[in-house]
Amino acid sequence: MKILKNKTTMKVKLTKKESINYFYNALCNGLGYVSAYGLEIEYSPDDYSMAKRNLKIESICFEDVLIEILKTGGTLSLIDTEAEETFSIKLNDVFERVQTTPLCHLMDMINETDDAVTADVILQTVFLNDVIFG
Repeated sequence: MKILKNKTTMKVKLTKKESINYFYNALCNGLGYVSAYGLEIEYSPDDYSMAKRNLKIESICFEDVLIEILKTGGTLSLIDTEAEETFSIKLNDVFERVQTTPLCHLMDMINETDDAVTADVILQTVFLNDVIFG
C-alpha cells in the first residue's frame, strides 16, 4: 500500500493482491448485509461451475468461487431487485475501485478492525462505484 498526497487530496494505492484480499473479506462479511437493501449477487451458473472445478482446495467456500469467477474473466453482478438495476464488475473493477473506498473504512480493513459496515461500504464502492445505501 502507498499513500499518495498532494495539497488537496490523499489517495491510497493498493496492490492487486491487497485489492483482491480486501474485496474477498468484504464478500465474506458483507454479502448478507447488502441483501437488506434488496441487492442480490448474480453470476453465470457456467462460470460458477468452471470456477469451482478450477479451485484445487479441499474445503471451498462460496466467496472463494466468486473470486475465482473474476480471476478467470467472469463477471459478478449485484441486482437491485427494487429498482430493477444491475451493477456488474470484472476483476479490473476490483483493482481500480477497492482503493477508492472512503478512507476511514479502507483503513479499518487495512488495520484488520473491519466489520460488516466496512464490508458493506467496500462492496458498494466496488459494485456501485459509490456508497448509496446505509
